[in-house]
Amino acid sequence: MEVKTEWKERNKRYLNAMQAFLDKVDNVQDEELRSEIIGKMLRCDQILTEIATEEINRNKKTKNNK
Repeated sequence: MEVKTEWKERNKRYLNAMQAFLDKVDNVQDEELRSEIIGKMLRCDQILTEIATEEINRNKKTKNNK
């Protein structure tokens, strides 16, 4: 399944929230912990993006079938 993320990458609220998260995590002194936190957050972001994309596609199909 191809996940298109252009909609997310242009969203100022998303970009501001991501930047705020990265700014905060920069304060974590332990490099391994910082990397793990970023990795976990990016995995959550990926899953949420896939869910949102599936929902968008489902809504488009439903709309087109009416």
